[in-house]
Amino acid sequence: MKDRLQNIGFDAVFKHGTQLLHRGKGDEALPFLERAYQLEPTHVDVGINLSGAYILTKQFRKAADVLRPLTELAPENAMIWTNLGAACLGNPVLSRDEEQIQAIAAFEKALAIDPVAPHVAYNIGLIYRDRRETDKAIYWFRRALQANPNDRDAASLLRRLSAAADEEETT
Repeated sequence: MKDRLQNIGFDAVFKHGTQLLHRGKGDEALPFLERAYQLEPTHVDVGINLSGAYILTKQFRKAADVLRPLTELAPENAMIWTNLGAACLGNPVLSRDEEQIQAIAAFEKALAIDPVAPHVAYNIGLIYRDRRETDKAIYWFRRALQANPNDRDAASLLRRLSAAADEEETT
């Protein structure tokens, strides 16, 4: 596959890789996006899409390696910071304290650029919930609902955490 891609131009590999990624086919998108990145490593959209494919395929370190240089190239791009947060966090169940802190910092940078960046406040809330920092989790789930009042998951988690916090206060 990679040999065949050597003769295809940037626009074609980028477009096809992006289409595959948008259909949720990260594995299939990777060779096309990797070739596009090889051809134009400073193209912001290529880096964002390639990192997204890496995240979908659980190659978090590779995603972070693509994104870190982009934070200097396009520091006001919220999507770069959002993907970097996801890449730093990796598998939330297996993430360590340092990875969680890095993810929170990247997610907060995304929100500083775009206060309603999709799913970002929710993801911060999940991290704090997993860290058992209930007050902070509640705060971020409220922010998630401000950004998207129809977010049922954030509403459900907020209700549960708030009820647990109220119960703790009364005991």
